[in-house]
Amino acid sequence: MSEVPQNAAQKTFYLETFGCQMNVHDSEKVVGTLVQEGYRQVETVEQADLVLYNTCSIRDKAEQKVFNRLADYKKYKKQGKTFGVLGCVAQQEGEKIFERAPYVSLVCGSASYRNLPNMLIQIEAGKQRVTGLDDRETDECFETEFTARTNPHRGYITIIEGCDKFCAYCVVPYTRGKERSRTSDSVLAEARQMADLGYTEIQLLGQNVNSYKDPEGKPGARKTFAELLAAVGEIPGIRRVRFTTSHPRDFGRDIVEAIDAVPTLCDHVHLPVQSGSTRVLDAMQRLYTREQYLERIAWMKAAKREISITTDVIVGFPGETEFDFAATLNLLEEVGFDAVFAFKYSPRPNTPSLRMEDAIPDDEKARRLEVLMAKQREIQTIRYKKYIGTRCEVMVEAKNEARAQWVGRTSHNKTLNFTAASKPRLGSYAAVNVTGSFPNSLLGELVV
Repeated sequence: MSEVPQNAAQKTFYLETFGCQMNVHDSEKVVGTLVQEGYRQVETVEQADLVLYNTCSIRDKAEQKVFNRLADYKKYKKQGKTFGVLGCVAQQEGEKIFERAPYVSLVCGSASYRNLPNMLIQIEAGKQRVTGLDDRETDECFETEFTARTNPHRGYITIIEGCDKFCAYCVVPYTRGKERSRTSDSVLAEARQMADLGYTEIQLLGQNVNSYKDPEGKPGARKTFAELLAAVGEIPGIRRVRFTTSHPRDFGRDIVEAIDAVPTLCDHVHLPVQSGSTRVLDAMQRLYTREQYLERIAWMKAAKREISITTDVIVGFPGETEFDFAATLNLLEEVGFDAVFAFKYSPRPNTPSLRMEDAIPDDEKARRLEVLMAKQREIQTIRYKKYIGTRCEVMVEAKNEARAQWVGRTSHNKTLNFTAASKPRLGSYAAVNVTGSFPNSLLGELVV
């Protein structure tokens, strides 16, 4: 929980976050802003005067979860609670949210969080419906003035907002706007500040983080994404640098070279493929072929350091044949991903895929998803076993009291649960001997 002024006890807020790490970091911006305005964060809806949902609209399931949550809490409106919808669903649906959920008083898009204080003043003055929707062509709200850091050891920095790719299934360009990059100087200044505050791990964020383009400086002096990565990794005090999410079209060999050259850059890349079929990739408007994706995989497999590779996959895209699906399964085997985040295709508002024919029945999408995840489980079981007998450095993140185990994360972004005779400090780095493996985690013992 965040530190708050003593006079904040009379105003409380509850915030629930849906979606990706960018949404998690957006919530840090909201928390910091509300705390500065005299609000105190609480852990349940029942305790809160102001109830906020920071939303994700990338898939229908996430969006429906938000409206289901709002319906569950209709009864609390009678208790004088104020409800607000933030983030992507807010930007996508706008004032239509008031019609669908009339007990909502605040609708605010992600680039308008700096205006939250003024919106709260309007609500406190009795205004029933307040909106803050982004001018997504010009607004560049990368960070608010008061950003809370809810993780004391890992800090997030947004370096690019929005997306210009317009994949046929994706609503992000319509909710986050066009790509806007921060200056490399401002990113490095914030990273140094975080290092001075004691943060040892930094994660650079963007819808397409590697599409970053330094907006200032002479052409020869502007940093590429790979150069920015390396520069952050060379800041004194920083032990680990991560980045997400990358787009294959803009993924260059120079990123792999930077990982090889700078030890603090984590040896993990999340590179969404979405399909193993070039025909489906073309229908998705992904801007690359299967062969071009595999070329990028080859760069990483040729690196001096072993790089952990994870991906996203969509099954059941309109027109996906059994042959296309088999190509995706084959790609999983050919690459040997360390983890796959797979989803059924979900129609989204305003996207070109809504007009496509040959929709796949939901039960068939579910079957394909089950087959794909079973295949990936087999692959991960084999891949994780190879760590048995090795020694890994982990950042200590938590303790699982029920299992009497500590939870750490490796540079490869693998969860390693371990026992320890002595108590390690949260946020510290420890050497752990790996003694066992599961499809999604490792087991080990702290090196004394």
